[in-house]
Amino acid sequence: MDVPLWLALLVVGVLGVKLIRPPWWLIAALLLGGYLLADSLLAPVIDIAVK
Repeated sequence: MDVPLWLALLVVGVLGVKLIRPPWWLIAALLLGGYLLADSLLAPVIDIAVK
């Protein structure tokens, strides 16, 4: 069964928020930080580390 990555991330995110209940500012900071890192000069380094 093939599950799209966005759906898997959405399910994991919703379950994580429901079970762990982190503060909303932490969720926003992680999302914004990930978005900014993906479009920065560090993106190729992160891409190599993830693969």
